[in-house]
Amino acid sequence: MPSPTASPVTAPPPPYAETPSRQRAVAWEEARSRAHRAARPAPPYRVPVRDAAGLTLAGDLLALSPHPAFDTAAMDGYAVSGPPPWSIRGTARAGTAWQGVLGPGECVRISTGSLVPPGAHAVVPREVATSAGGQVFGAVPSEGGHIRRTGEDAAAGDCLAPAGTRVGPALVGLAAAAGHDTVPVRPRPRVAVLVTGDELDRSGVPGPGRVRDALGPLLPSLVAELGGGTTAVRHVPDHPYGGLAREIDAHGEADVLVVTGSTSVGTTDQLRRLLADGGARMVVDTVACRPGHPMLLAELPSHRWMVGLPGNPYAALVAARTLLGPLLAGLSGRALPRLPRVPVHGRAEVAPGRTCLVPVFWSDDGCRIAAGHRAAFLRGAAVGDALAAIGPDWTDGGPAPVLLPRV
Repeated sequence: MPSPTASPVTAPPPPYAETPSRQRAVAWEEARSRAHRAARPAPPYRVPVRDAAGLTLAGDLLALSPHPAFDTAAMDGYAVSGPPPWSIRGTARAGTAWQGVLGPGECVRISTGSLVPPGAHAVVPREVATSAGGQVFGAVPSEGGHIRRTGEDAAAGDCLAPAGTRVGPALVGLAAAAGHDTVPVRPRPRVAVLVTGDELDRSGVPGPGRVRDALGPLLPSLVAELGGGTTAVRHVPDHPYGGLAREIDAHGEADVLVVTGSTSVGTTDQLRRLLADGGARMVVDTVACRPGHPMLLAELPSHRWMVGLPGNPYAALVAARTLLGPLLAGLSGRALPRLPRVPVHGRAEVAPGRTCLVPVFWSDDGCRIAAGHRAAFLRGAAVGDALAAIGPDWTDGGPAPVLLPRV
């Protein structure tokens, strides 16, 4: 889909200039809600059903005809009429209907998925029937036994899946089974990733004073999980000054720009000054959570979106789940999912007025906190099943919202 023409971001004054003051930190749940509300879904278009996986329905998926479209055998066996014994009249196979009407005491051999002939009142499974001399014997079946009736799953015109549903393999199959060749969808938001920092190495084991970049490899797969598509990953050094502004202007095709490692107020952190001087509208500027609090979300004059993430890997992951995930859901026309509240067991540092995001494992009694979840460390998140959002009043075993994958 075409994107608006990018509005250039003017290079800011040198890094020693005063940094724009931050707004009051936004509560974690409110930050998610703001990110989702701010987004405007992109215009819809149609794609072949086979190409719709991972996209979001832009309209209700309706049943074009009853499903099943005819009375269908649910078992291999005999379609029977009246009480036994039944005389065999013929055979009905999937895709080939038996031409005739059954009378009392008659039956046809039938396979799963075949059209049940008129006059049949049930299907007797093969394993509970016996046949000899052209006749079938068995217990009298109940009316409609092992028959899928016309329209049993859906009547013509029924809504099979509402607009805003993310298309997965089952929905692809459902759409095809319902007779659809194409479906209306929203385009996948395009995301450009800009990783800042002079200290980052992109291969091998880093030397003294150096750090191996984790976010360049991490973010494209996370963007895909959250429903977006990564158009570029660029590494931007802190020096010489002005490189970040040029990279932002260079990616006019992206709907969302994700910048890592330049969201704080250090002398090399350029992003807030760039946004202030470029006339951006700040939606979220700092979130009351740990880790990841110096995150931000802003709308550029070009109507593109800027998501600022901390440079520490786990903090960046938390920030992306907090702001980027809801933003991409909104751009795709999906609702912001309500988070299940689950008992969380273990130890975590809670702080007044702040939400603590910790990786957790599923357990029989809810979930348990995984070790290794400080701002710079991904170990817990890498092996955990989800993230739990622990509030300041949480105690061991108390319930907390859980961020599932894709949320």
